[in-house]
Order: sequence, then structure tokens, then C-alpha cells
Amino acid sequence: MTGNRNDSQDLTRRRLLGRLGGGLAALLLAAAVGAPRVVAAVPAAQLTAADLEQLARVEAYLNGIGNLSARFQQFSSDGGLAIGNIYVRRPGRMRVEYDPPVPVVLVADGILVSYYDHELDQLNQLPLSASPAWFLLRDPIDLAKDVTVTAVRQGPGVLRVTMHQTDEPEAGAVTLVFSDQPLELRQWTLTDAQGREVRIGLHDVKMGGELANELFATPRRRSGPGGRDD
Repeated sequence: MTGNRNDSQDLTRRRLLGRLGGGLAALLLAAAVGAPRVVAAVPAAQLTAADLEQLARVEAYLNGIGNLSARFQQFSSDGGLAIGNIYVRRPGRMRVEYDPPVPVVLVADGILVSYYDHELDQLNQLPLSASPAWFLLRDPIDLAKDVTVTAVRQGPGVLRVTMHQTDEPEAGAVTLVFSDQPLELRQWTLTDAQGREVRIGLHDVKMGGELANELFATPRRRSGPGGRDD
């Protein structure tokens, strides 16, 4: 009995860790796991000439990103906190890997977004175009095409832009947060149709340089196509 109880406790712990590190993945993969979609229509912002000028700056900055690597802190609306490394190669590729004890990696390979829990040997996937990550990874980024900008907010030394895909509002909204003068991406927040949020703060950001192709390889289950049945 003791062995069974310990096994159950260990499985519960691993699943909790997966949820902690998988807050980002939960939003990106809502479609893949069958979460209900409640689409709240958010109207487009009435953009002023000043807003359009700021959006042009944001477009130019984002389209200038090729390779990016950084440390990150992830804060979830349920109070979860996780840290790790993020790698971006535009267009289409991203890797989010969490520091132990969170056993999670998230990879966009240009076609799919894959969420892999290496302790549970569990893999979930969805098309990259159905994920809010597509905002950052598409090429070119055009904030006047296929995107609805719902807010542009500028404060002392900071610029925030909120948007969603016009034809896929259920994929979630993204708020990009930039420091200003010079313009630098510092944070983004993903919000799903149920209002759940994950905020990603970046530090030790490195632009350019080489990123190994292996970073963006689609994860594979150890146990084959069926995975492990826990």
C-alpha cells in the first residue's frame, strides 16, 4: 500500500509541476486539449495618428528580430511562477525550456507548436497559426493586416500594444510591452478567451548570434506514437 501511495503522490507532484511550467502551454494548446472556447469580441481601437506612428515603430522593431535568446520569468494568473530560457528564430521557430523541477519544453518548429512533458512522456501539438505565438513568429509582422489592435498605451518609458488575430480571436490576445528610447521588447502577456493570463518577462536578452537547429526540433516521445499511459 505504501508503494502505491508514494507512486500516486509522485504522479500528482509531476502533474502539478507540469501545470506550473505549462501555464504558457495551456494557453497555446487550448485547442489541442479540447478546452471550451468562449470568444469575447474585443473591438478594434480607434487609432490616432500618434498610435499609428507607434505601431510603425513596433513593426519595424519586430521585423528586425532574427535570432533572440533570453532568460525569462513566467507569471500565471493562478499564482504560478516558473523560470527558464527562451530562444526565437524568426520566422516560425521558438523554444521555451523551463528550469528544473519543471519537466516541460515548448517548441515551435515552423509548422506546429509542441508541448512535451518529459517526465510523463506526454506530447500535445497544434498548428502554429492557431497559437498566439504566431504574432511574434510570422514574417513579416504586419499590424495592419489580419490583426486587430485593441489598445495602444504609452507611458513614461514604456509602450504597450494589445492585439489578436482578426479571423482567430479564440486563439487569444497578446499584449507586447516595450521599454522605449530605444524600443526593446521586455514582456508579453498571453490571454485566452476565458481570461486566463500568462505573463513572460525577459532579461539577459541577446539579439543575433547563432542558434543550433536542434533547439527547434519537434520533441519525440520516448515510448513511441502512443506515449506512456499514466
